[in-house]
Amino acid sequence: HVHSTTGDVHHVVERASADPRRYEVGATLRVDGAEATITLSRRVGGGRRAIKLDRPVERGTTLSVAADDLPPPAPGHFYVHELVGLDVVDESGARLGHVADVLEGVANDNLVLDSGALVPMIEDAVREVDLAGRRVVIVSEYAV
Repeated sequence: HVHSTTGDVHHVVERASADPRRYEVGATLRVDGAEATITLSRRVGGGRRAIKLDRPVERGTTLSVAADDLPPPAPGHFYVHELVGLDVVDESGARLGHVADVLEGVANDNLVLDSGALVPMIEDAVREVDLAGRRVVIVSEYAV
């Protein structure tokens, strides 16, 4: 998300990517689906990143990158956009809902099901993430 510091010229990026290349001068981001290029980038208080884009952007606007521009995740890791929308089933195949969101946690991330249930992304709870089959198999006791 963008927070303007001086009249929509420089923006402080909240919840920024851990990849420092994402905010280098010349990097391209998406703003409401349209491309914008970073023309200035620097660190500010709290280790946050301040950027200037080649066009005006309103405060609170969400910045994104094209999925094709992301590096492949490490084995056993997934991007949030890959998980959201997947069906969630238990080990017997009973449908428990779908992934509505993923909450970042200190020890582990949590799948948020459309029912409101939270499922920790740990081996004891998640048996399989099948991106091709568009489903996550979990131990049913964790879908509470």
